[in-house]
Amino acid sequence: MQAQAEPTHTEPRTRGKKLIKKMGTDDKLLGLGAVIMQVVELVEQEEDGAKDLCQYVLSDTALCQKILRLANSHAYRKATGTPITNITRAIALIGFNGVKTAAMSILLLETLANNPHSHSVRFELEVSLLASLIAREVGRSEVFQASEEAAIGALLRNLGPLVVASHAHQDYENIARLSASGDILPAQAETLVLGCSYERLSISILVEWQLPEAIINSITPLPDGPCKPASTRAVWIRQVIAFSVELGRLIARQLPADGEEMARLLHRYGPALRLDLGQLRQQIATARQDIQQMLAGLDIRPDGVATSIEVGIPDLLREVVLANASENEGYYPSGKPYRAHELLLNGVQQITKMSAVGQNKANLIIPAVLLTLCESMGFRFATLCLRDPSNSTFRARVAVGEHHQQRKAGFVFPHNKGGDLFHLAMENDADLMISDTGSSKIVALLPEWHRTLLPDAASFIVLPLKIQDKSIGLFYADRIRTAPEGVPPNETAVIRALKLLALEALTTR
Repeated sequence: MQAQAEPTHTEPRTRGKKLIKKMGTDDKLLGLGAVIMQVVELVEQEEDGAKDLCQYVLSDTALCQKILRLANSHAYRKATGTPITNITRAIALIGFNGVKTAAMSILLLETLANNPHSHSVRFELEVSLLASLIAREVGRSEVFQASEEAAIGALLRNLGPLVVASHAHQDYENIARLSASGDILPAQAETLVLGCSYERLSISILVEWQLPEAIINSITPLPDGPCKPASTRAVWIRQVIAFSVELGRLIARQLPADGEEMARLLHRYGPALRLDLGQLRQQIATARQDIQQMLAGLDIRPDGVATSIEVGIPDLLREVVLANASENEGYYPSGKPYRAHELLLNGVQQITKMSAVGQNKANLIIPAVLLTLCESMGFRFATLCLRDPSNSTFRARVAVGEHHQQRKAGFVFPHNKGGDLFHLAMENDADLMISDTGSSKIVALLPEWHRTLLPDAASFIVLPLKIQDKSIGLFYADRIRTAPEGVPPNETAVIRALKLLALEALTTR
């Protein structure tokens, strides 16, 4: 049996080393490494990982948007036939592991795709996604079960060309021209320009991000020549990942299944992965179908421009939740869906199910309540504000929607300074549905901190929270447009049901 070299991590030289150094000063790439590490940590977890993943997705509006969009793509919707309006259902439909890989894909997309060279970045991102899809399927082996490890490794193995395409595009073009000449191999062209291969650059980036050694080893290049059947799971994962990335690149280049390059690929990997020409053709056909659905689901547009990460919840619903809308579906000018009552009920049902199966912890229920309010009522920002006994203030604890982190940080007000709209709502335990903040009566009751933090809030709701006649905080959600349609009694009743579910979660030990 052919000996398999142990992985070695060598640093890139010259241009590649400069690129790694440049990455160290790029806030976006540093942030990308941090959040990918966060998702990778979820991969290592079992039962708690699923709960944490739900919380992680709910806390990021852009990620939430794309996971819901993916769940509503044809690949998944055909299994249910109904729109997916709740992130918990989306995760259940796509699958825990599928969402983890999709989350990493989205992180790469949002960080790298919006630049002047989006066409090249989109091509490399398509290679990455194709490789991940192929690796997941090939990874379903009877001997070694490593579908998700292979899918994530294949996605990250193509990180080198992705970063070069987005941050050193002239080098990317030079490598492409040298490779196209036919005089030298692609790896030789990469080394001539960068001082290392794309594969080695990918490894260096993951080392820089301090990802687990197992992931880094899984993307280490294999020895030259045909691969022999692996004797260990680790070597087999490396073979699956290497094969998947090479096949993904050939598919992205739209090469025929019976061409010379495909034949070379099959000669190198076929015996080790037990693949023949018929199976290879099936892999190609499946991957081509799946990638189109995934690109549409992740909203990677043909021109390479992704949806802005600042898209609000109402925009998300226009494109996803109300897909295939009938004539009685749509939006009021405020952004509130006509189907608000139905969407609210769906949210209550899903949160009730979460509670029934033991997922009634506040860190799961509260974000779900906030997201339901945004989805159902067209709010752009929503938060839970609780009393902070340490400094006599009410402070935002959880938030979703546009700029939720910045707004959450500023959503603080004293609990002993009454007379404004928020204190009156809490003192009287009165749910407020404000349709127009420009009304003279409302203007007179708005506190200065609210005018400063949310100057464009044109309509909002305040839902005070009391436990044993003691105010503990409130829910707040707003829009940037007035809402003359108001909130009818049937919607008010369901909103109160949501509030009760939240109170139950807050009091559950």
